Amino acid sequence: MSLVDKLDIPENANPDEAAAIIAAIGAHMRDQEAAAAADGEDEETWQGRKWTFASRIEALQGRSVQRVPDGTPTDAWTAASRADRF
Repeated sequence: MSLVDKLDIPENANPDEAAAIIAAIGAHMRDQEAAAAADGEDEETWQGRKWTFASRIEALQGRSVQRVPDGTPTDAWTAASRADRF
């Protein structure tokens, strides 16, 4: 079933109005998909890097850190400035 079949376009809409409705909904859906994809790309996590960072703190500062807390900024410089709190 296509998008056109799913829409409830008024029966009294002329072909130009129907095309405008379909175009507007299609553009809206593409914008939502693009925004969702952009959100996923920009989000950086500590997944797989927490223990490496904790090990680096131990090597450079001579103290043991169990792990990097959740919510720690993923930017390395910002995280390094907060390393004394771990």
